[in-house]
Amino acid sequence: MATRTDAPTRREQILREAARLFAERGFHGVGVDEIGAAVGISGPGLYRHFPGKDAMLAELLVGISGRLLTGAKRRLQEADGVPPEAFLDSLVEGHIDFALDDRPLITLHDRELDRLRDSDRKLVRQLQRQYVELWVEALRAVYPGLAEPAARSAVHSVFGLLNSTPHLGRPGSLPGRAATAALLHRMARGAFAAAGE
Repeated sequence: MATRTDAPTRREQILREAARLFAERGFHGVGVDEIGAAVGISGPGLYRHFPGKDAMLAELLVGISGRLLTGAKRRLQEADGVPPEAFLDSLVEGHIDFALDDRPLITLHDRELDRLRDSDRKLVRQLQRQYVELWVEALRAVYPGLAEPAARSAVHSVFGLLNSTPHLGRPGSLPGRAATAALLHRMARGAFAAAGE
């Protein structure tokens, strides 16, 4: 979603609006008619794209976990031959893009993950574990003396910091995207430096 430059497909429009509405009013507080109206189609017309709201929720939460992992793996491939600090910076930048551009998905994950079917929830957790492990390896490459459990705790702590963006206020109340991204980046690297001392 955040990295696409071409026009979103109808399916992507539906998912974006579903994420926004679910984040604002909760999964059970939104009907298919409302989601359809937000994208200019009838509620029943949504069923041409998704079997129901549960499928939308699963695609949103599994999808973002998959995109974060895929993006991190791509950054790892692109980092061949660069200093470990540059790769860690790249991971931080990628997660900041997500945290600023997909704020409703953070809220949705926090509130609605337990509503997923067991198999989808397990897949989300599996993708998230792989994503965390890439970060742990990157962090330990920068701070070799940092034990693995401490590195994992530091990574989760930084995720908590970066994923706090839904609580920063309305998008217009932030100091601007670039300034907010730079602040979050400094804070993340500061937290990692403190862990690595």
